Amino acid sequence: MGPTTSVVRTQALHKQFGSLVAVHSLDLEIRRGEVFGLLGPNGSGKTTTIRMLCGLVLPTSGTAEVAGFDITTDAEKVRRRIGYMSQRYGLYDELTVAENLRFYASVYGLVGKARDVRLAEHVELLGLGERLRQRAGTLSGGWKQRLALACATAHHPDLVFLDEPTAGVDPAARRTFWQTIYDLAQAGTTVLVTTHYMDEAERCQRLAFLSRGHLIGLGTPAEVVQQFGAKTVEDVFVMLQQRDEQAAHGGVS
Repeated sequence: MGPTTSVVRTQALHKQFGSLVAVHSLDLEIRRGEVFGLLGPNGSGKTTTIRMLCGLVLPTSGTAEVAGFDITTDAEKVRRRIGYMSQRYGLYDELTVAENLRFYASVYGLVGKARDVRLAEHVELLGLGERLRQRAGTLSGGWKQRLALACATAHHPDLVFLDEPTAGVDPAARRTFWQTIYDLAQAGTTVLVTTHYMDEAERCQRLAFLSRGHLIGLGTPAEVVQQFGAKTVEDVFVMLQQRDEQAAHGGVS
């Protein structure tokens, strides 16, 4: 795949902390406009992988490119082309929706007319038009999540990381939020999701399962389920979690 179709490409990406191998020789490719799920039990290597892809942690060995830039030699350029939304609330309650959006767009380097044009398009795409004058602190949980996503993508990044994005949000708001994710992907933004909600994992176009630093499953949800001989994605997750816990109790590193 060329740079026009691939936003993430890793080759033998490896990270070791002392004797602990957090990520073992990871080969992964994520396409432009794809909704991609990175899954695995706690300690599987998800967080370390994401921190490397964000240019925050240097790999021990191997290579990775994000939006066409090397994470080791062009980390600052990588950070300009990505967005990040965590489960931790990152909005300013006393600012309005419009003020939060303008602030984050400015942080990402958008100013003047370019910022105004981008935000006008973004507000329409994410359906925030009627909320622009409302203070963020008065929004419901679902609207706060949508605004947080809008702030993380205000600069039109090539790739946005969504780390447990709907934790604590009611089912109806989660469904609406996922439609928004697909709207962003259709507009060309690649979305990388981590989640412990397996019904959400099944909404991803492709999944990668990590276990103790190893990539052990990759494909569409149906393909991953078939690879493990399971019935559902949730069955795969539970199987991995039990296996990792047994290995940890057995002293396997």
